[in-house]
Amino acid sequence: MLEIDNLAVSLGRAEILNAVSARLEPGQIVGLVGPNGTGKSTLLNAVAGLHPYEGRIRWKGAPVQLEKIGYMPQNTRIGANLSVIETMLLGHYEALGWQVGNADLDSVLTILAEFGIAHLHTRSMSILSGGQQQLVLLAQRLLREPDLLLLDEATSALDIRHQMQVFQHLRAYVERTGALVIIAVHDLNLAGRHCETLCLLHGGRIHAEGSFGTVVTPSTLAQVYGIEAEFLASASGHPVILPLEPCRQPNLHQSMEPQLQSA
Repeated sequence: MLEIDNLAVSLGRAEILNAVSARLEPGQIVGLVGPNGTGKSTLLNAVAGLHPYEGRIRWKGAPVQLEKIGYMPQNTRIGANLSVIETMLLGHYEALGWQVGNADLDSVLTILAEFGIAHLHTRSMSILSGGQQQLVLLAQRLLREPDLLLLDEATSALDIRHQMQVFQHLRAYVERTGALVIIAVHDLNLAGRHCETLCLLHGGRIHAEGSFGTVVTPSTLAQVYGIEAEFLASASGHPVILPLEPCRQPNLHQSMEPQLQSA
């Protein structure tokens, strides 16, 4: 279990997260959702041990060790003149001890093939598109088979088809290994289709946690995202959100004036 107790993170004078607590069981995909600037990346960085924080974070009863988990940050663009296969092997070097055998190469080519990018294995990372790089780096993380995988918008540069394929791969990975996958994602429909649990961040806190139907409601969409939306039932039985329009906030500027004047 991933245990987060009363987590608080500040950057300079700005308080990013405050009193965040959660208990996340392995064997599932957890979608970390919320508007821009609510602390999704900061939370993942704190769990990975890359941000100083107050509170307590434990994975399987012990502090998280970055080298033993899989972590993929939001900004992953690689400009180095490394081939795809070199990049894959570098991400696995702790286990390889810099001695690469045929079995290691076979494992790399197999997982690249699963992502449909085996044909890119000799190309330089520097000439790949952002989406292709995301696929390579995600495959690199999965190659090590971590039991905790933290992904910060790992599908942001992908088209719809590849987004769906990534979640299918993550689902198969979780079912095979029993890992816990936490992924920050903006598309609520995608998150609702593929994540067992959603954690909705708002104002630096967890506003709601649970199933899609529990977390994503007309009231939370209005309060957190500031939108009005219609909920539809798809042929497959999965709910679909259809955004209609931003909520009207006639007093927004008036309520902000005192803060602006005192700042």
